[in-house]
Amino acid sequence: MAFVHLHVHTQYSILDGLTSIPKLIARVADLGMPGVAVTDHGYMYGIKEFFKGIKDFRKMEREKQEKDPSYLPRSVKPIVGCEVYVTRGFDRTIKDTAHSKYYHLILLAKNYNGYRNLMKLVSLGQIEGFYYKPRIDREILEKYHGDLIASSACLAGDPAQHILAGDIEGAEESIEWYKNLFGEDYYLEVMLHKTEIPGLSLEVYDDQRKVNAALFDLAAKHQVKVIATNDSHFLMKEDGPAHDRLICLNTNADINDPKRLRYTQQEYIKSEEEMRALFPDHPEAIDNTMEIFDKVEEYEIDRSHVLPRFEITPSFLADIDTYLDRYKEIIDRGRNDENGKPRGEDFCQSVAYLCHLTYEGAKLRYGETLTAEQAERLDFELKTISSMGYPDYFLIVQDFINWAKNQGISVGPGRGSAAGSAVAYCLRITNLDPIKYDLLFERFLNPDRISMPDIDVDFDDDGRYRVIQYVQDRYGVDQVSHVITFGTMAAKLAIKDVARISQLSLDESNRLSKMIPDRAFLIQEPYERLWKEGQELDADKRERILERDGRKFVAGVEDKDYKVTLENCLKFVPEFRKEYEQGDPLVREVIEYALKLEGSIRQVGIHACAMIIGRGNLTDYIPVTTGTDKATGQEVWVSQYEGSYIEEVGMLKMDFLGLRTLSIIKECLADIKQARGKDIDIEKIPLDDPAVYELYSRGDTKSVFQFESQGMIEWLIKLQPQRFEDLIAMNALYRPGPMDYIPSFVARKRGDEEISYDLPDMEEYLRETYGVTVYQEQVMRISQKVAGFSRGKADKLRKAMGKKKIDILQSLHDEFIQGGLSNSHPLEMLNKIWKDWLAFAKYAFNKSHSTCYAWVSYQTAWLKAHYPAEFQAANLSQNLGNMDEIKAIMADCKKGKIKVLNPDVNESNARFTVNKEGNIRFGLGGIKGFGSNIVDEIVAERESGGPFTDLFDFVERMDGKVNRKSLEILVGCGAFDSFGIQRSQFFLPCGNGELFIDELSNYAVAFSKSNEDFEFSLFGGMEEMKPVRPVLPAMRGEENVLELLQKEKELVGMYLSSHPLDRYQFEMECFANCEVAQLQTLVSECENRQQRKKVCIAGIITETKNLLTKTGKPFSKTTLEDYSGTYELALFGSDHQTFMGFLQPHAAVFIEGEIDQKWRLRPEEVRQGKKPSYGFRVKNMTLLGNVSETLLKGFSISLTTPMLTADFRKKLVALVKANAGNIPLKMFLYDPQTKYSIEFRSTKFQVAVTTDFVDALKAIGVTSAPILK
Repeated sequence: MAFVHLHVHTQYSILDGLTSIPKLIARVADLGMPGVAVTDHGYMYGIKEFFKGIKDFRKMEREKQEKDPSYLPRSVKPIVGCEVYVTRGFDRTIKDTAHSKYYHLILLAKNYNGYRNLMKLVSLGQIEGFYYKPRIDREILEKYHGDLIASSACLAGDPAQHILAGDIEGAEESIEWYKNLFGEDYYLEVMLHKTEIPGLSLEVYDDQRKVNAALFDLAAKHQVKVIATNDSHFLMKEDGPAHDRLICLNTNADINDPKRLRYTQQEYIKSEEEMRALFPDHPEAIDNTMEIFDKVEEYEIDRSHVLPRFEITPSFLADIDTYLDRYKEIIDRGRNDENGKPRGEDFCQSVAYLCHLTYEGAKLRYGETLTAEQAERLDFELKTISSMGYPDYFLIVQDFINWAKNQGISVGPGRGSAAGSAVAYCLRITNLDPIKYDLLFERFLNPDRISMPDIDVDFDDDGRYRVIQYVQDRYGVDQVSHVITFGTMAAKLAIKDVARISQLSLDESNRLSKMIPDRAFLIQEPYERLWKEGQELDADKRERILERDGRKFVAGVEDKDYKVTLENCLKFVPEFRKEYEQGDPLVREVIEYALKLEGSIRQVGIHACAMIIGRGNLTDYIPVTTGTDKATGQEVWVSQYEGSYIEEVGMLKMDFLGLRTLSIIKECLADIKQARGKDIDIEKIPLDDPAVYELYSRGDTKSVFQFESQGMIEWLIKLQPQRFEDLIAMNALYRPGPMDYIPSFVARKRGDEEISYDLPDMEEYLRETYGVTVYQEQVMRISQKVAGFSRGKADKLRKAMGKKKIDILQSLHDEFIQGGLSNSHPLEMLNKIWKDWLAFAKYAFNKSHSTCYAWVSYQTAWLKAHYPAEFQAANLSQNLGNMDEIKAIMADCKKGKIKVLNPDVNESNARFTVNKEGNIRFGLGGIKGFGSNIVDEIVAERESGGPFTDLFDFVERMDGKVNRKSLEILVGCGAFDSFGIQRSQFFLPCGNGELFIDELSNYAVAFSKSNEDFEFSLFGGMEEMKPVRPVLPAMRGEENVLELLQKEKELVGMYLSSHPLDRYQFEMECFANCEVAQLQTLVSECENRQQRKKVCIAGIITETKNLLTKTGKPFSKTTLEDYSGTYELALFGSDHQTFMGFLQPHAAVFIEGEIDQKWRLRPEEVRQGKKPSYGFRVKNMTLLGNVSETLLKGFSISLTTPMLTADFRKKLVALVKANAGNIPLKMFLYDPQTKYSIEFRSTKFQVAVTTDFVDALKAIGVTSAPILK
């Protein structure tokens, strides 16, 4: 005989089970067991991975046999189960406590029908019976018990609990009830966990012995068979201490807590011999597990797609025969499925309806008469959709997208490969013509390979939830579900978790976790792999072949990323390895157990955008749980299988994404309509607008979708894009990997590099990208043209190259060469093309996606170019609560000469708006610490009662709703400035010595109370009951501007009225080449590209902390701020000593520095492929007010002869004299009549160049320019 484990918990028994499913399968196979059950607590989270693991194991065994025919492959049968919680009964309409007592029960599926019943039970336990645990009752169990095997579970089972309570009659009642329901498929379960380890659950063994003795007696009495199990929670015996720590995490207990929950450390996957040794007098308990094993059939849970049927309009069905006949050829392509089985009449009707909607939409998109290309494309796509069985998919998607558009919800133009479908374009699913932009349908749906289409849709943030609600209403809540996610314990978290329960100090825990890198390791490519893939090594690289761990490596040739795991940290982080091998015993212990816990599932969540739509109740197809949608607060259904498995079990998964940019565009268009009365259709703006390309070319792309990073801006300035195709290409190229091709792309566009093509046939597809291969679609097109590949084979090539599938690539390589030779192309050139593709294919981007997002980018750029105030106001409103981004946007407004005015109680709304003068008014909702309820009250009162006439009118009409703190915030941010009261007056004493703001607050309370009293008063007039208004103290001198600005920053989080750097506007624009807020992004870009960069920044010092290193050496951390944001500078050693004199609060400084490696890597680290970290280092620092004298060699002003009137000359001379300094002054004089110009240097005057001087010159019409050294 043999033995099978039938009570096993994996890591999907979250923070209770430690076993990973692949290791479980391998272990039972090593033990010679023919199968294993997975019975996690209350859920079926791990079942799909269980089946996948079995498939992978069997495949691996077959491969071993293929290599060695004498090898006998092992097989493990999967047994699907769950340890459910059963009550005697409960009211499903309420979350009641009346029958909250529940018992454990093991359920195992005998076949696919049993699997479906188990899904039902587990799902209903969550949907209807959840009360601390997902419970089912006997009534539900009676309904869905078919083809299920039941066993009585552990000490928490129904019979065991009654036995321990001394209630043998209750135990017998339980046994009889389950036996009557399940018959011979009900078993009593015994287990024995003897432990002698001090401190563990010794009483468990005694309880188990008592229960087992009773169960064997009751089994004989009631003729029920007994099975032996081990209630496994971890894999190997030595994993017991690691599991002990997992339980500590579950219960939030310290490892040394004597009162914490403990297991016996016997709950591992024991061998048959160990199990028989536990029950020497009852061998049948071991043998009976094989009886259950034999009852369980082999079955698949994966299935073909079960798409919802789309409800076709009755008016169309009334004339259905006409449409069936009209589209017969297309319908016939899909009348039968891939197995020859008829798909049915409903399917044929769906195809006909899809064709009808497509051709009606084509009239709107292309006109009444289609070109031959358009007609052929639609016919090909419709036949492909029909043959693959997906008409309802397209009908469902077009339905909710068109509903959204009709509801005023913004929908993106497309996302991913779906934009390559002309059918989707005609149905208004996408909004860019794939024929015009040469986007490929087969990139979306390959006619040679059945795969589910994948249409991801962007909605504006607010509209996304409305669309999901529409889908739920349309198909029913039981047919729509969110998708679960599993959060696992990553390397750093594992260290911190284990350190916490082990009582390792926080400092030590942080020190260890900081040794773990934030990104993947890059390790050199194995020499054998390079050779296998046909990559040639130059002589230099051949000489640098290294030996490590028995493998040959080539220095400097990067392999794929090695994930950041603790195991890899031990290999590639010497200081971490040293801690593990030689460190403090407690530190070594923490690392040891973190290694074992890493990767364990820690929590579940809800996928941000994935949704499932089913045909009928989802619990017929997948197990579901429930969760709370964070956005809406509603309880929603959630799949128990994660997204990567959903399509394999036949479900339709779609991504409903929220794209903030769509919300920005939507709000901007609304602001334009409100401020200017213009209705703009953003989908119909011209694609050849010079103003838009000028904006891109000068790098004015802050807030322009996907084009706002500093690195992108620099390339845009070099590229000078002049057509939409340039934007598509840059969107595709500006990513790690393809970024290396940007210099060649830019050089070819500018004419600095020759545009060449390997073959003349390639020009047609590479012309738009100047001969540079940028898109996957280009590879597909060229393979069709050069080698005669079919559409499906071209897509197969694209996938194989992107995923480096060597075996597929080899066969396709041969076909490519033969096809190219048959088309008279030279072998040498064909081999070169193939080699180039191999190098670039993993970086080549999806043109469909890039085109769609380039269009969204263009729309934002168009709005910024033509309606800058409204565009910036919308961006500010969409970033309420994100003060760093608000600062950056306001800095961009300052660059664009757009005024952002202080909040004002008479003009501000909750959000940022554009007033009649074209200025942006700061939104009250953007004020830090100012509640949304107060904002709504202020706006509502103003809208209902008209503008506030003065301060007291505001206080009285707000009727006590604005307290002292709110008044101070409104004062500090300037919201009362329009009443003609200086802010400092609010903080002057009144006649009684109280501050005016306190008196005003008291008056507001008293006035509100007087209104309440008047309502209930029987005598007296209102005037008699009113409190006396406090008298506003007279102003004493001028406002202190610096104090005013500091108060604004304190209350709002930023300067509003002006900025301390305003006086240095000239220096900032002339000498700084990077904004402070962009510096960190620039550091990351330099690190990714491993390149140095010189940077000049300017700003004011807001804070300096003088600190000591661990070795006692002084260093400082200084916060620098400009208009855009802040950056923390760290100065060590000589840098700290040299520049500490500049690091004073409010000092305005100019810093020259360099982004470079923080430290040089050791030779060992270089050999390991480790990449250095980058940072910004200060090279020089000076006061911002002195920088002009340091960096300018001259200053020029431009004049024209008509300007030179006596009055003008007098003003100019006065200005120059008033700004005397040490910088030479040059003048350019131009005569428009003769068109002569002259340049001369002033021998009489030298100037001090300041912002005030430059502004004064502008005021009299003089343009100026610095002359840099």
